Amino acid sequence: MKSLHLVKTSTGATWAFRVMRDLVQMGEEVHVAMPVDGILVQQYIDAGIIIHELNYSIKHAFYTINQIRMIVNDINPDIVHSHFVITTLLMRLALRKDRVARVFEVPGPLHLEHAIYRNADLWTAQRKKDFWIPTCKWSLEKYQECGIDSNRLFLTYYGGDLLNRKYQKGILRKELGLSNNDIVVGMVAYMYAPKKYLGEKRGLKGHEDLIDAVSMIQEKYPNMHLVIIGGPWVGAEKYEQKVIAYGKTKVNNIHFLGTRNNVPDLYQDFNMVVHPSHSENLGGAAESLMLAVPTIASNVGGFPDIVIPGKTGYLSEPHNPTSIANAIEQVIANPTKAKEMAMYGQTFLRNLLNSKKTSKDVYDFYRLIKEQFDKNFI
Repeated sequence: MKSLHLVKTSTGATWAFRVMRDLVQMGEEVHVAMPVDGILVQQYIDAGIIIHELNYSIKHAFYTINQIRMIVNDINPDIVHSHFVITTLLMRLALRKDRVARVFEVPGPLHLEHAIYRNADLWTAQRKKDFWIPTCKWSLEKYQECGIDSNRLFLTYYGGDLLNRKYQKGILRKELGLSNNDIVVGMVAYMYAPKKYLGEKRGLKGHEDLIDAVSMIQEKYPNMHLVIIGGPWVGAEKYEQKVIAYGKTKVNNIHFLGTRNNVPDLYQDFNMVVHPSHSENLGGAAESLMLAVPTIASNVGGFPDIVIPGKTGYLSEPHNPTSIANAIEQVIANPTKAKEMAMYGQTFLRNLLNSKKTSKDVYDFYRLIKEQFDKNFI
């Protein structure tokens, strides 16, 4: 089966790349339309994925739509598989008269949480042509609530490559001059500036919430250090500086490390990691659990699919520093239990999020989609 994937970046979205790579390994012919200025381009080439240059632009929407149409006419795919909201909307506009199955693999719940974007998704879809692959249960249930037929929805997760290598412990504590008795609370996330047009007052990833939480309990634990890894996402440099300034005024022991390329090694020195996002799919919780690091996540989106209270980790309420602080104290008070749950989480995710399994799910979904699509147009 021949598929064309629409991806708006060749710098990130490694989860989309893994799906395509694995499909090629299963014998599929895979094409991708994406920018060609990113660091992942050579990986696509090496994986046997056929690249078509395309820069997605709302400002130049008519040109982008025409380019999508030309690429589809040129390669004649069985399925067009989009990985972002913007690429999905442009795809549907471009192919509104074409008889080709269209798949939106939903990267997260954010657009479903806001009526304008949710309706744009729903209203541009066509009953006979469009299918969705939600990547968490929350998104699946939201589409069902919106009236999408279950036979047009297929749940799977974004898979990762299994983390089997040994990671080095002690790098972070040595760099920061910390002892083994110091409590390291970590956070790993890019900084996304608040979207004021969506009513956001704080960043999407909840950096300020975690800073407030640590400030509430730091006098009780003077050896506690908050370590934040991750620089600004595109265009968020001013917001990053605001977060750094805010953190330094609120927390005595706080360290901003920026973007790092050895994050799995740095994880080894965390006593716990906190993912206080306001909206999220599985996010960084998948990585921290795969590394068996005690994990706290906010009770939003796909986090509850993998962070299961009492089994794999702790859930806190979103936008709620007190709830985060309480979860941090639970880990401090019960380090052995927290580690045992994290290790169980690692075992749990090795099957659930194995990219070979999740990509095979997509492979199987393609066949079901093609069968339904062909029946609709007989």
